[in-house]
Amino acid sequence: MNLNDWLMVLAVLLSPLIAVQVTRYLDNKKEARERQLWIFKTLMATRASSLSPHHVEALNRIDLEFKAQTKKDREVIEAWKVYLDLLGNDQMAPDQWNVRRVDLLVELLQKMAIVLDYSFDKTTIKNSAYYPRGFGTLEDEQGAIRRGVKELLEGQRHLPMYVTNFPPPDLPVVPQGNDG
Repeated sequence: MNLNDWLMVLAVLLSPLIAVQVTRYLDNKKEARERQLWIFKTLMATRASSLSPHHVEALNRIDLEFKAQTKKDREVIEAWKVYLDLLGNDQMAPDQWNVRRVDLLVELLQKMAIVLDYSFDKTTIKNSAYYPRGFGTLEDEQGAIRRGVKELLEGQRHLPMYVTNFPPPDLPVVPQGNDG
């Protein structure tokens, strides 16, 4: 057998192995992209309701799925770190904090859009979310109820009681005492 024959035999033997490895590589890349897309789509869908459990879960998956292997991925991770730092900051005035939070979330989403080949600009990301006023009202009312019940249970608030029906005056009062 000459060199060409050996190369042919080697190619026939190795080609299935190479094909399987290439397929696995492509499948892994596709799955990684799908996980990144899930994070991006979830954050986009919940960007107006940052207290959503899905929103929080998607944020917490960023470090897992954006591996910082490329410059664009590193920019996503850096934007996430800046946003996370703000989320843990309780020193800022609430109005300032919320404006900054929205700006940093928009920045993060725009970096993700670039990685995932979406063409969203910051204005579109910031202004195109729908959040019914009723949801905000409902959250505010539920928060007020929770705070009120908490204050009541902690003794900071009292429950007003009004007697509306006194017993008729002609009923005898039965003394309660010890039976012993």
